[in-house]
Amino acid sequence: MAIKFHRCSGMALKGSHPCWAVQRALDDAGIEYEMVRHPSVSRGRPREVIALTGQPQLPAIELENGQILREDPDVLVERIRSGRLRD
Repeated sequence: MAIKFHRCSGMALKGSHPCWAVQRALDDAGIEYEMVRHPSVSRGRPREVIALTGQPQLPAIELENGQILREDPDVLVERIRSGRLRD
């Protein structure tokens, strides 16, 4: 099973957007993932995301063992780039 990348549904928001930065780091590292898009805040995302991560923010990474990584996006990007995603 591949990891699951939980991100907002705003796919057009590129550049410095947190979800896009983490997705690009995953792509650049060649890490396979299943993308799980969550609706915007106005359509109920917080309840769904809080149940998953304990926080209302995205992005989050769900590892194969079920562990959820929900950290500052810059920290997630650094973990991915340094090869420490599963640490």
